[in-house]
Formats: sequence, C-alpha cells, structure tokens
Amino acid sequence: MRPDTPADHTAEAERLLRTAAQYPEDAEHLLLQAAAHFELAGERERASTLYDDLLARPAEATRDASLIRALKASNLWEYGHEAEARAIIDGLRSTAPRSPAPWVIIAESLESHDELQTAHEVFTEAATLLITTPTPANRPARETHPLLYGRHRVRRLLGIEHDGWDALADEVHPSPISLDELHDPKRLWSLGSENPAELRAEIARLRAELGTYREALSRPFPVAVLHWPSTELAELLTAYPALTTEYPSHEEHLATIESSLRELAASGTPNLGIVTATVPSYEAFAASESASPSDPDLLPQYATTLAARGRAVAWPPEGECWCGSGQSYVDCHGQPEAQ
Repeated sequence: MRPDTPADHTAEAERLLRTAAQYPEDAEHLLLQAAAHFELAGERERASTLYDDLLARPAEATRDASLIRALKASNLWEYGHEAEARAIIDGLRSTAPRSPAPWVIIAESLESHDELQTAHEVFTEAATLLITTPTPANRPARETHPLLYGRHRVRRLLGIEHDGWDALADEVHPSPISLDELHDPKRLWSLGSENPAELRAEIARLRAELGTYREALSRPFPVAVLHWPSTELAELLTAYPALTTEYPSHEEHLATIESSLRELAASGTPNLGIVTATVPSYEAFAASESASPSDPDLLPQYATTLAARGRAVAWPPEGECWCGSGQSYVDCHGQPEAQ
C-alpha cells in the first residue's frame, strides 16, 4: 500500500531509518528515501537533518555528495531558507557534477520558484557538460534525458525558439504526446473551456503525461541476476566450498549471467537487472535469515533482496559492460558469440 497521508509518509520514513540501521552498507540509499518521505510528510527539518548526517560522513563513505547537496538545497528553499539554498546551488554549479541528477534537482528547484532564466542556464550548463553533441543521431544516455526535457519545458515557458537540444529532446521523448504539447504554457487554460472536445483532448494529454511519471514511480523491482566479481567469488568459494557446484569457474559464471538474461528477455520478461554481490553483504544477509551461506537456495533470495534495496542496474547496459571489464557492453558480453 502506497503512503497517502502525512502520517503514512512519516511511518514509511521511520521504517526506512530502521532498515538503514540494519543494512549500513545501503544506508545512503535508504536514508535518502527516508528524507523524501519526511519532505512529503511536511517534516522538512527532519529531512534536512538526514541530509546533514549524510554529508557529515567520510567522503569515501558517500557515493554522491552532489546529489545530497542538491536535495538539501531544494528542501531548504521549500521551508524558508532561500539564501542557504542559493549558496548551495551556486556551489554545485561551480563544482560541475558529472552526474545529471544534481543538475536536474537544482534546476527544477529554480524553476518551481519562477527563476526561469537561471533554471534555463543550469539545464544548458549540464547538457553542455554531460551530452556530447546536440543531434538526434547521437542518442544520449537515458539518465540525461530529464536534462533535455527540463530544458525544453523551461524554454517553452520563456518563449524561446527551438534549438538542437530541443530537437534531441523530441527525438528521445517516448510519449505519443509531443513535448511541445506537454510543455505548452496554455494547456491548463483549456481545462476551463466549455467545449467538450477541447476538454477531452486536454484530459488525454494529461493522462499521457501522468502515465510517464507513474511508470517511473511504480516500476516493479527488476528480475535481478546475481553477479560475483572475480575476487569476491574466489573469497566466497574459499569460505564455502559447497557452492563450487553453483560456480564451477568465474568465466562460466559470467557466461551464465548473460545467457540467463538473454533467455528471460526472449521470453518477454521486462525490467531485467544485475546486482553485484560481496561476501560480507551475503554473510550478513544469511545471518539475518538465520541460514547458512553454504545453502545455494539462499542465493536467489539474496539477489531479490539487493534488488528491492535499489542495488540493481539495468540490463542490457548502455555503456560499460556489467562484468567490470572496462569495455563497452557491445564489445564485451554484448557480442553475439557471448551468448
């Protein structure tokens, strides 16, 4: 059941805090979710405290400090700390994060407070930094798409003519409703129309837009396959030799992962992913289940739990191969002979 009321969101945040204490290796991911629920509950001070706690951790223990700072800035602005929020935003722009999420958050925060020109500058800075060439022929990575959509939306609000980045946004946009329609500043005016045809057309547009967000928010956990890096697999088999029947060799393990995922994809299974295992994490999971790490039946449960905790990466990858070779997927396990 999804949280609907402030009390529901507070309860979910408290549950995530308890889970983070149980799984410290995933604390950052879980605490960020908890902070989001505190924000939805209107408990923005508690959310800020969580962001501060995460930023106070050692740098090597934080996966994405820029993302945390961006979320903190957005939250601060929402409950009256505009000057501090602006200072954080200026600092992030000067450090130029190499991931798109912080850029999207600070730009949308500026946009929501009617700072449209500055939001446009931020979206453009990020697109220039993270997307090589603004042409439809050069399809950007999926995680950069929100930069293109946000920039397109702000430019529509500012009345600026389309450019190459806008053409690229249209190219990668998946909905049958065009971005020009979705981002039309006059769209909401038609909701006051007495013309049934206009109302029906606007409702169809709104449903299409809502469907895109619902798909992103409600996507089920991926069907995840467990991947052991070579050093971790060697440590696992040394400690638990009974698992040698499951993993005769690391090369065979990698080949089995790829073939299993291809078979699932061929059968129509959507939203496939890979989760990377470590021996300490696996042992902690076994202890939490009061089970022996030598039990092969525990392995798929461990994979499912990692996926449910947000540790899965999508397969097939768009960039480097999932195996950790450093090669692109198409030149490594993505080759036909890798089946």
